[in-house]
Amino acid sequence: MALRADRQGAHRVAFDKNRKIILKTQSTCGICGKPVDVNLKPPHPLSPTIDHIVPVAKGGHPSAIDNLQLTHATCNRQKSDKLFNNKEKKEPKIIGNRNLPHSMDWTTYKA
Repeated sequence: MALRADRQGAHRVAFDKNRKIILKTQSTCGICGKPVDVNLKPPHPLSPTIDHIVPVAKGGHPSAIDNLQLTHATCNRQKSDKLFNNKEKKEPKIIGNRNLPHSMDWTTYKA
């Protein structure tokens, strides 16, 4: 099994640097939109992880800060290597990069 580019070489150093920046500057999950407690440690399901918005396996940059976001461990695991795919004609407001059910207008949802 070959190591991914974000886990070896020059990208590893850049990924670690950008990971620290994201953990200090972001506080909500880029997938579900809920707060992330950065004090939780793995294997807690809500522990913070760094997600590649465009997965490395799909051609995403392994260490660019524009391709990284803070997520919960479970949200990141559920997203896996999927891309957010919006095929509707009008451009709705994107809450996260997971497709939400169309049973209600989620842009006006208040938790």
